[in-house]
Amino acid sequence: MTMADLSTFETKIGYSFKDKRLLETAFTHRSYLNENRAPGAMHNERLEFLGDAVLELAVTEFLFAKYPEKPEGDLTAYRAALVNTQSISDAGTKLGMNEYLLLSRGEARDTGRARQIILANAFEALIGALYLDSGYETAKDFIGAQLFHKTEKIVESRLWQDAKSKLQEIAQELVGVTPTYEVVSQSGPDHDKKFVVAAHVGSERIASGEGKSKQEAEQDAALKALLVKGW
Repeated sequence: MTMADLSTFETKIGYSFKDKRLLETAFTHRSYLNENRAPGAMHNERLEFLGDAVLELAVTEFLFAKYPEKPEGDLTAYRAALVNTQSISDAGTKLGMNEYLLLSRGEARDTGRARQIILANAFEALIGALYLDSGYETAKDFIGAQLFHKTEKIVESRLWQDAKSKLQEIAQELVGVTPTYEVVSQSGPDHDKKFVVAAHVGSERIASGEGKSKQEAEQDAALKALLVKGW
């Protein structure tokens, strides 16, 4: 990836970075540096950590203003549906971020769920980079342009609702099967666990979800299964 490539991406998002290294870092996966060591080069995990917090604040602020009559529980559910891996990786795909990712040769060959997570993480890292380069308002404007338009569909389609209950109801009605959930992996220390859970309908594995608890990951998997099935 060259500075000319980065310039093309800047044109896409309508923002020119003062510090180009921030943008390059946002696209750099840890695996890339294992194969391409360069003085001063950094991977994007710290920027992702920052961007995740900025994303949550911007979306929370937006939903708080947009739905003044809604209780905290509904707003939390709306937010979860808006910022889950599927949603933000889709936004990254629409921006063509896959073309700019710096990955190891092994990671570059993976186009499945692992790539979706890498892309979602890069999207959050990009938000972190925007925040550091130009402040909260710039980052919020970017988030708004990429995500806020999805809100009404999420609310109207009730995608925010208890996804497990909805998936079970529709699966039983259409195919006579109760969905099951399988813990694919869990990682991280006790205070910061990460669970990955797969949702199955019969013998078919429909989608995977992630969360900080098994229950949260199951809800995420169920929501994605509903989207995959068009239910």
